[in-house]
Amino acid sequence: MIQTIRKAWGIPELRKKILFTLLILVIYRIGAAIAVPYVNTEVLRTYLNGMSTTILGLYNVMSGGAFQQATVFALGIQPYINASIIIQLLTVAIPALERLARDGGEEGKKKIESITRYSTVGIALLQAVGYYFIMKNQTGILTDTGIWAALVIIVSFIAGSSFLMWLGEQVTEFGVGNGISLILFAGIISRVPAMISTLIGSVQNWANGVTASDTVRVLHPAFIPVIVIGILLLVVLIVFVNDAERRIPVQYAKRQVGRRMYGGQSSSLPMKVNMSGVLPVIFAQSIATIPATIGAFLPAPPEGSFRAALLDAIDTKSVLYLIVYFLLIIAFSYFYATIQFNPVEISNNLKRNGGFIPGFRPGKPTSDFIAKVLNKVTLFGAIYLGIVAILPLIAGKLLPTVEALAIGGTSVIIVVGVALETVQALENQMLMRQYKGFLG
Repeated sequence: MIQTIRKAWGIPELRKKILFTLLILVIYRIGAAIAVPYVNTEVLRTYLNGMSTTILGLYNVMSGGAFQQATVFALGIQPYINASIIIQLLTVAIPALERLARDGGEEGKKKIESITRYSTVGIALLQAVGYYFIMKNQTGILTDTGIWAALVIIVSFIAGSSFLMWLGEQVTEFGVGNGISLILFAGIISRVPAMISTLIGSVQNWANGVTASDTVRVLHPAFIPVIVIGILLLVVLIVFVNDAERRIPVQYAKRQVGRRMYGGQSSSLPMKVNMSGVLPVIFAQSIATIPATIGAFLPAPPEGSFRAALLDAIDTKSVLYLIVYFLLIIAFSYFYATIQFNPVEISNNLKRNGGFIPGFRPGKPTSDFIAKVLNKVTLFGAIYLGIVAILPLIAGKLLPTVEALAIGGTSVIIVVGVALETVQALENQMLMRQYKGFLG
């Protein structure tokens, strides 16, 4: 990776792209530090720290901590990601959108991108209004609850999210890699200094003989290598599975067109083990935390009551939550794989192009075989995602300091995946320039 970046830096055109990308990320981090007016950020931070196990905690992680600071970029890039996912799902469900995506060409792609942008603004509006009322319903967070203050806060959140969407598109067009992914990457990485500070503080508490509690973390120095090695092993696993794929051999029959003979070559149909990426984890986490989120907004129940026992059972640290979370990840992995990969369509395309899988007749036998392989590959990828997602949670139960570090499986998958994707984009750009130089 370092070697690739160094080589890319030596190419003037790529150096400009890298600097442009870094400039955009700096602008993002500056905006993530500018708080909107009429908000007491200290009170808000204290309140959201107690809501870290709810869906609000997920928003805070994805925004790089900007959510609990109520900054201009508090909503982060989440509205755009949500809009993209919704439009992608609707493209499968609504025939008109499906035709637009399949047969519309470049013009159809632009229309879908336009629909996604408008949807982003709509989702940002809903999230901004919801966030405002969360702050309004808690005493001491807002310094002014008037109409003008509400308008300023909500418009600031919507404008910040829309501006982030635009910044991401600029990086994709003029920079290196996928701009939306890089902004998400930068937000998660920005929490690393706070994680290191938490580790140091926990060790200092141990050295000073401080007793551990719900708010004070104590860590023996011997556990630091264990934590570091665990994170490195998790990264190695993600890198390995990210590049893993199942290749189905495909043979193309020979056919004569005029005086020339075409076909006869062998190829393969690649199936990525983790073709759905991190989306099943995000979906599963959003749904699995809904009961805990609802419980957090309700008044605290008396000790020993049924509601208190129920809240303990659905808490994000409970065994029941881990089981439900794991099963939801597997379910969403199959759901998303089905949307992305259609065995019948693949089989028909092979048949039209004169291709076949050795040992299987074209048509239904081929599609059934592809579906069978897809189910096996998806199961392996889903189990991998589930393990990566719940390992940090299990480690947090055994070692509370790990929980305080906020090392989530979702965050690690996103960071590693975006890093690999960006390096691959740099390599592709360098390869393309080598071909240009060869042809020139």
